[in-house]
Amino acid sequence: MAFFRAQDAISGQEGRAYATINGRVEEMFYVKTLEATVEKQKAEIKTLGRRGVQHKAIGWSGTGSMTIYYATTMFRQMMLDYIKTGKDVYFDIQIVNEDPTSSIGRQTVVLKNVNLDSVIIAKVDTESEVLDEEIEFTFDGVELLENFVAPAQG
Repeated sequence: MAFFRAQDAISGQEGRAYATINGRVEEMFYVKTLEATVEKQKAEIKTLGRRGVQHKAIGWSGTGSMTIYYATTMFRQMMLDYIKTGKDVYFDIQIVNEDPTSSIGRQTVVLKNVNLDSVIIAKVDTESEVLDEEIEFTFDGVELLENFVAPAQG
């Protein structure tokens, strides 16, 4: 009987993220969490002879969020540049999941044309042991560079 081995579950800490902004690659070591979701956009289709509504996929939308330690000015500078010049910044984020104890290998996903929705421009908090911030974003492309493999059977 096959079963999933505990060591094949991927540790949330065993990952890396990189931002490629204007050709410059920056390791995003300050990321606490990052999650990106692709949602289909669907049209409701009504047809003769059928009472129910059918659905047809007509597109998709990419959204995401990340919680980061309040330890980089990069995103604030991007927003400030937009405020001052009107020039928006689109960049890519590469996320690597790789747990050396797992037999499933590595998965690498690239989010293309990431665009920030909002940025905390300044923050203080006397109740926090460490400062962090939540950043919402959109993206309009995805590449899967490396896939997990089937786990080894024990």
